[in-house]
Amino acid sequence: MEISSKENTQFFLNNMILPVDRSSFKSESSASKEKQSCCGGIKIFLGALSFVYFAKALSGSYLKSTITQIERRFDIPSSLVGVIDGSFEIGNLLIIILVSYFGAKLHRPRIIGTGCLIMSAGTFLIAMPQFFMGRYHYERFHSTINSTVSISPCLQDKNQTPISVSEKSQAKINAGCEKEAGSSMWIYVLLGNLLRGIGETPIQPLGITYIDDHAIEENAALYIGCVQTVAIIGPIFGFLLGSLCAKLYVDIGFVDLDSVTITHKDVQWVGAWWLGYLIAGVISVLAGIPFWFLPRHLPKPESRKDSSTSSEQSKFIIEDNKDQHKSYQQQVRMAEMAKFLPSLKKLFGNPVYILYLCASIIQFNSLIGMVTYKPKYIEQQYGQTSSKTNFVIGLINIPAVAFGILSGGLIMKKFRISVLGAAKLSLGSSFFGYLLLLSLFAMGCENSDVAGLTVSYHGTKWTTDYQQALFSECNSGCACSKNDWDPICGENGVTYISACLAGCQASNGSGKNTVFFNCSCVGTLESPSQSSSAVVGPCQKGNECPKMFLYFLVISVITSYTLSVGGTPGYILLLRCIKPHLKSFALGIYTLAIRVLAGIPAPVYFGVAIDTTCLKWGSKRCGGRGACRLYDSRALRYVYLGLTLVLGMVSIFFSIAVLWVLRKSSSPQDEILSANGERGTCGTKSRKDNFVNNDHLIQTTYWPEKETRL
Repeated sequence: MEISSKENTQFFLNNMILPVDRSSFKSESSASKEKQSCCGGIKIFLGALSFVYFAKALSGSYLKSTITQIERRFDIPSSLVGVIDGSFEIGNLLIIILVSYFGAKLHRPRIIGTGCLIMSAGTFLIAMPQFFMGRYHYERFHSTINSTVSISPCLQDKNQTPISVSEKSQAKINAGCEKEAGSSMWIYVLLGNLLRGIGETPIQPLGITYIDDHAIEENAALYIGCVQTVAIIGPIFGFLLGSLCAKLYVDIGFVDLDSVTITHKDVQWVGAWWLGYLIAGVISVLAGIPFWFLPRHLPKPESRKDSSTSSEQSKFIIEDNKDQHKSYQQQVRMAEMAKFLPSLKKLFGNPVYILYLCASIIQFNSLIGMVTYKPKYIEQQYGQTSSKTNFVIGLINIPAVAFGILSGGLIMKKFRISVLGAAKLSLGSSFFGYLLLLSLFAMGCENSDVAGLTVSYHGTKWTTDYQQALFSECNSGCACSKNDWDPICGENGVTYISACLAGCQASNGSGKNTVFFNCSCVGTLESPSQSSSAVVGPCQKGNECPKMFLYFLVISVITSYTLSVGGTPGYILLLRCIKPHLKSFALGIYTLAIRVLAGIPAPVYFGVAIDTTCLKWGSKRCGGRGACRLYDSRALRYVYLGLTLVLGMVSIFFSIAVLWVLRKSSSPQDEILSANGERGTCGTKSRKDNFVNNDHLIQTTYWPEKETRL
């Protein structure tokens, strides 16, 4: 009986233990599968989002690289190009509030995919005018285009022109006038860039929150850091693509390239600007495809199921069967709306926030204007081609900016710098950066010698009215137009606006190999009694210019790095001196202010200022002012660098005010404790609290259009 009881007990225990072991095994197995599923899904999303960040950064930077190409192709001034550039920000602002609020309620991956399609449609739209506005026409003397008819550049009498040639020329002009509406096709470029801004809007807010909601908490910062790192690579490829396309003629594939009489070094050259937009559009389409196959939700990691923090989407989504919560949620929302104005009042009542916001707005005006017109400045100041300019910016400047951003974050982490220290580092970065920029005033090139514009026909520097100085005794017998721009280089090293104004009587050869003879104005400088020859194209800048360009590159790279170091400390300063429940609101206001008050106006008024330095405007085929052909190098240097420097110095004054307010609000005891690593200087958090998420901040430092403003 006793043995039987023991056997029954053993049998009972075995039956009880085995099910427990199996259920435990199943539980561990299901948890493992769920973890693998979650990790796999989030990594696929991470890869797709990284590719999208690369695509949008590439297309944005490619637009910067084609600024001068678009200006010449559509014969528009720099101020109008600035409006086109700012249209991206306008498109972004049109729907940013709707996307940020309603995006969390909907299928976020598909909204991002839709944004990619809109972004690609905008990119394709930018390239469309090339296929509808006819071939590109540049100003050239007839004999350089058609060698079968010999015409003297200096027409002693207008009747000297053969009737057939005159009729053909007039017919071409009339045909051009009929197609003159094509010059207004820059509107399509503006609308395309506007669409790009609309399509880019959901990528950053919805993509980052999706990762933050579904990634394991300790991996979220790493994942977001990977996305931002890939985004920095985009502009490098964007400018390199711009360099490649700038070497190709605009109508490649549509015309015989042997008939093109200008080279990529000519100021009238327009590269295949449209080709890069087609490539960028295809990349955007490919980047959006994976998001249509990703789920609305991913399995939530085990470590976050019991977390008190809820996902971004869970704050908005209410199941239909939970009617009892509806009235409560409505009351909460009404309460939040009622708190909007008080929150705004508190935010703008924070002196550190408002001063830092002012400093950032002014500094971004400086940086955005400088970066937008940097390719133009290099081309006009140092006589470099568009291709070489884009190559230099993509391969040298952008890596320096990326390294500066990373260095700022590492310095913050390595030395565990307090909020007051972050303010000092940000201020020091700006001060030394703009101080280095000051040295660029001495690293410019003098104006090229252009007869009638920068020098007289007798070799003296010219300072009077440029239009009246185009004519001289040596070309008084020629029927020349002051609106033409067909530069030739005389053997005396002086550029002449046209062969006619140089007084050339004959020409030999055709196309790029045309040589002009018996040019009465060319021989005026050294031997007035002897006529000389000239070749097609402007003369090169002075011998000192290549050396100055090298110095400019070195200082420019150091300046870019120095200014970028202060980016991360400044961002942390912004976050640390705002109450936790106001951080999202504060960042939203900050982003909105930067876009509206810096991203949109800066390219426009920088362009207007640059237009004031133009010496020779081009003429459209049917009359009217076209794009600028020649800038005053000295005036351009003072306007471009001076405007950048003045804005930068004003922002430094606001940064000093931020530092003064921080010092005033922090007690001496706080500073002593801060030195010992125990307390920050905002007076509300301990040093440990200040840096609990420091790794995350280093990886996710973000400001508007960081990827394309490098």
